[in-house]
Amino acid sequence: MHDEMDLRLPTTPRAGHARPTMSRADDERLGETRRSWNLATQAHNRHKHDQAGFLRQGGSTLFPEETELVGELRGQRLLHLLCNAGQDTLSLASRGARVTGVDLSDEAITFATRLAGDANVPDATFIRSDAQSFLETAEANSFDVVFMSYGALIWIADIQRLFRGIARVLAPGGRYVNLDFHPLVWCFDKDLRLGSEPYFAPGHVYSDPVSDYVAASGAALAPSGLTAIADEPTFVNPHSAHSYQHTVADQLTAMIGAGLTITTVREYPYANGCRVNPALALREGRRFTTPDGAPSLPLMLGVVATRP
Repeated sequence: MHDEMDLRLPTTPRAGHARPTMSRADDERLGETRRSWNLATQAHNRHKHDQAGFLRQGGSTLFPEETELVGELRGQRLLHLLCNAGQDTLSLASRGARVTGVDLSDEAITFATRLAGDANVPDATFIRSDAQSFLETAEANSFDVVFMSYGALIWIADIQRLFRGIARVLAPGGRYVNLDFHPLVWCFDKDLRLGSEPYFAPGHVYSDPVSDYVAASGAALAPSGLTAIADEPTFVNPHSAHSYQHTVADQLTAMIGAGLTITTVREYPYANGCRVNPALALREGRRFTTPDGAPSLPLMLGVVATRP
């Protein structure tokens, strides 16, 4: 994500694309989620060493699975929704895309904009907005690729509305690419036993502070280098963030309902970079898997869908 809000983003809906009215509760949840992410983003980036230098020297935060799913990007207009602090967005730009990163967090957008300048990445724009509002005010047919990854969909309450918006901003022949943590991940407790959270939870809101998952994951989430986490105070986030469970069927059905054509669906027995459960073991390639002796589980889900 990048530093400053791009004021070219319309502040009112375009004619013919009225934005659905949000309830007061929705607005309050978004506001609290933004505050939670603002604090967490500061904590996360304190652990990472010289990110700009890493990117300037040709470093990339992307994993092979993302680059395989997203395909050729040279000359493509790419929208990265829920882009966080912009490291992956700028890595996508280094593959030849003209990128726009969108995120709810002020802190993330500020950091990303500064990082883009410090890393000398000119083809990157960052916008502070929730994803739904951006999709419903952006120009139609304005992107060739819409990209999301790693814990993004859980922050969207209405994914049917989300995918209608994605289909609207994609140009004909454009593609939606997502590599995310498998929704089954959230159903296990810290010992990888079935916990209290159900797989099927339509309409339920989960309210928890955004954690310092970079500290929990260590160097796996800091390819530019890790600072001395042991010397830092324990991060305590006073603000809850609000998330939602979307099953695999929920996701695929929402894409189909928006008129997208699903071309690729993949499940992976590992999670890239992030220790999404404390019982997972770190393996080669900065991947986390179930420990020795435990059965493998689907830990990531990859999907590609195109607009006809």
